[in-house]
Amino acid sequence: MMFEHADGEPVLVLSEEQCWKLLRRTQHARLGLAVNGEPDIVPVNVAWGEGKAYFRTAPGSKLAELTINPSVVLQADGILSDQAWSVLARGTARRLETEAEIAHAESLCIAPWVPTLKDFYVEIDITSVTGRHFAFGTHPERDGTQPSD
Repeated sequence: MMFEHADGEPVLVLSEEQCWKLLRRTQHARLGLAVNGEPDIVPVNVAWGEGKAYFRTAPGSKLAELTINPSVVLQADGILSDQAWSVLARGTARRLETEAEIAHAESLCIAPWVPTLKDFYVEIDITSVTGRHFAFGTHPERDGTQPSD
């Protein structure tokens, strides 16, 4: 088991340190945005560092939406045969502009899944992380018994 759960509990609330440990090993996430009350969620290839997240993008809705409302959330997950985890990282996004900022982002080697041009780098200053770790098992019945096979 990746993390110890107290008293066999199936859900563990992760500490900030545990959340960052998982995020630093994750290269894929979903970016949640909202403009004019309309939520949007898109996959991104991401790199993490120094309390920040970075991704590359092309011109389009993602870039336009985070320019209008820079408050975003990233969700990253991991699923194994007997356990899973999910972490939310909230923060403020901005497109990188200076040569030094872009050079730093390029040094993180963010590799997109799809071989298309993604000329813009975005940095998210993470303000909070929360997460849960789940131990899989048999679903209990309301009367406390285990279901029969």
